[in-house]
Amino acid sequence: MRQVKSYIKMQLLYYGITIPEEFDNDHWSHKFRTWLDALVFEYEPCNVVLASRMRSFRFIDKEFRDVSTSLRKYTKQYYKKDYMLLRSIPGIGGIVASGILSELGDLRRFKNIKHLAGYIGIAPGVYQSGDTIRNTGITIRAHRLIRSYFIEASWQAIRTDPVMQEYYRKHQGKNVKSIIVKVARKLLSRTLAVIKTETPYQIGVIE
Repeated sequence: MRQVKSYIKMQLLYYGITIPEEFDNDHWSHKFRTWLDALVFEYEPCNVVLASRMRSFRFIDKEFRDVSTSLRKYTKQYYKKDYMLLRSIPGIGGIVASGILSELGDLRRFKNIKHLAGYIGIAPGVYQSGDTIRNTGITIRAHRLIRSYFIEASWQAIRTDPVMQEYYRKHQGKNVKSIIVKVARKLLSRTLAVIKTETPYQIGVIE
């Protein structure tokens, strides 16, 4: 999907066509798709190429939507309790909740946040040589998909939860990537607590 979008944007750029500001984002609305369909290039091969890529985009988009719908339906049917608990967490929608359950299974199997964070890769890496010990940032070994889920969810949590926003501000001045990893680890800790206590996430609650 991303590759097809890039091809289309490159074609527009090559011919000097500027995307309207209202459409210049990652969300391709129906209005934007209609705008693309209405474009007419001077040379017919360009029109053929754009039409072909738009067909590819629509095909992939439909396949993604169909698979997503089936995945959410299955998860809600067989793992409804944990699915709904995960949905209560800022930044975790239906697809992400389904992905977490599909990839990690029952989160209760993790003894504590250190165990879970280490498995996903949102735990500090440590380099030790003799008497020298230093923090190297997040561990290289990671479950990249789930880690990306929580990194993205953290940005949403910062916008919607005052407590998470305050935690983010507390660390401002440091490297932004390092800060968001800290927020992600805190959000992951809260996620584990939500599942283990079977209590939905509550906005604004400190602990």
